[in-house]
Amino acid sequence: MCGETDGKAGTGGGGAAGLGGTADGLRAEAEEVRRFRERLGLPGLIDVHTHFMPERVLRKVWAYFDSVGPMTGLEWPIAYRHEEERRLTVLRSFGVERFTSMIYPHKAGMAPWLNGWAEGFAARVPDCLHTATFYPEEGADRYVQEAVEAGARIFKAHLQVGAYDPNDPLLDGVWGLLQDAGIPVVTHCGSGPVPGAHTGPGPVSALLARYPRLRIVVAHLGMPEYAEFLELAERYPQIRLDTTMAFTDFSEKFAPFPAADRGRLADLGDRVLLGSDFPNIPYPYAHQLRSLERLDLGDDWLRAVCRENAVALFGLAGGRSD
Repeated sequence: MCGETDGKAGTGGGGAAGLGGTADGLRAEAEEVRRFRERLGLPGLIDVHTHFMPERVLRKVWAYFDSVGPMTGLEWPIAYRHEEERRLTVLRSFGVERFTSMIYPHKAGMAPWLNGWAEGFAARVPDCLHTATFYPEEGADRYVQEAVEAGARIFKAHLQVGAYDPNDPLLDGVWGLLQDAGIPVVTHCGSGPVPGAHTGPGPVSALLARYPRLRIVVAHLGMPEYAEFLELAERYPQIRLDTTMAFTDFSEKFAPFPAADRGRLADLGDRVLLGSDFPNIPYPYAHQLRSLERLDLGDDWLRAVCRENAVALFGLAGGRSD
């Protein structure tokens, strides 16, 4: 959900072994996900919120989650604490056809380096949607333009970790460019699990008033300000929401989704996208799917969320094979 990238890299503490990380556990989980897909008639899943990033950065993110328990009282064991190739194998074993490499800087000068890594990752991992990011700094519009020209199909903006206002004038050129290009921007703008100086619906609402055609994808459904971000989506037809960690037993303990708003979620069913936060989740991947299923919003809603909406958004003809 979040994670600073300063600090010491972690190697232990709540690893995968207790969360389906064994070979038998992963096979059983893959079988469960296969049954879920087959029941819905889905050839695969499209997950718009997964994290692949340079190894030393990812391990610092894991170190942050290892320390989250003492900081917030939330124990956060990493369910898929594997090396990159195994993580890719695991995700594909779940039938995930397309995924992302959500990267995000926490300081100036970091975004161009991350974008270079993500471009190379997408080149060698063709089922990853080429992901890019930015930070409010001089030259941001230039390197975002370069990323777009290099084929970036989705961007990540993390207002909590980056601790920046999306309305910073240094980003005016970036937002204008992305609005005109129609490229989605997965934006961590909700205040969960820890509020930031620029989280909550206010800053994004002000941004959309200036750039109403921006394809913002509200990460985590805007947790915990679900109702406010649903209202933004109702006002702006380009807004999407991703399901990352929402409705899970873990998140329901500290940020329960209001049952009264399920109807609004159903009405926005063509603009909700599957997200998971893989591999940085404290429970098995299949639990996110079960959590969506138990909303009881219908199989058509599930099919749209788990694949069809992303196919339409990214113009994907046939998942992994196109």
